[in-house]
This record gives sequence, structure tokens and C-alpha cells, in this order.
Amino acid sequence: MTMPFEQAAAWGQGRFEARGDRDEARVRRDFWRKAARVAARLPFAEDLLAAYYCAFDRATPVQVKATLVGALAYFVLPFDAVPDMLPLVGFTDDAAVLLAALRMVAGHMRAEHRDAARAALARMKAGRR
Repeated sequence: MTMPFEQAAAWGQGRFEARGDRDEARVRRDFWRKAARVAARLPFAEDLLAAYYCAFDRATPVQVKATLVGALAYFVLPFDAVPDMLPLVGFTDDAAVLLAALRMVAGHMRAEHRDAARAALARMKAGRR
């Protein structure tokens, strides 16, 4: 039995391909710059970095990549529901979006993603990327 949504265009197909490629390129370009600036003081920094590594892992299914790139784009983009510059609450919306995405794709997060995130976070805290 075919489900109605199976006929819909998938991420990276047809007219959505260019948009998905642009979003992915922007996340790749801007993620580390912003992460280096703020990640060391974010309580969800390890989850954020693990999401990045999962999103750009070739073994991660396309739908999972789309979910994670969307959540990471929300972190990277300068506009969001709660401005990041507000003390104490600035990143709460970013954390909520990331948490929702991680819950949706939890089965695809692997130990290698978490290990890479911990190592990257340690480098950031030491002043290296």
C-alpha cells in the first residue's frame, strides 16, 4: 500500500535540490564561526555539535539530514524568535528547536557523533577549532 506522502518530492530532489544545497552550504559555512563564539557557554553545546556531525555524516539518511540541517540553520541564522543576544534566554528557542530535532532523529545519533562533538568542544574550550 502506498502512503500519500511517498509521492512528495524528497529532500535533494527536483526544485528543492537547489534550496537544500544552499541551506546546507550556509550551515557548513557559518556553523563553526558561531559555535566557536558561543558554544563553550551553551549547556546544550555537545548536543549541538553532535547534531552537526550527524547531519553531515554520509551514512545519515536524507530525511534525518534535512531535519538536523533545519535545526542547525535555525541556530546559525541571525533572526529567530528570541534574539540570541538576550542574557539568560537568548538561546532557549535554539535549544528547543535542537531538542525537538534530536528527539525526532535520536535513533540515528551514533557514539562517533558524540565522541567527535566532545573532542570539538574540548578544542573550542582550549581556544582551537
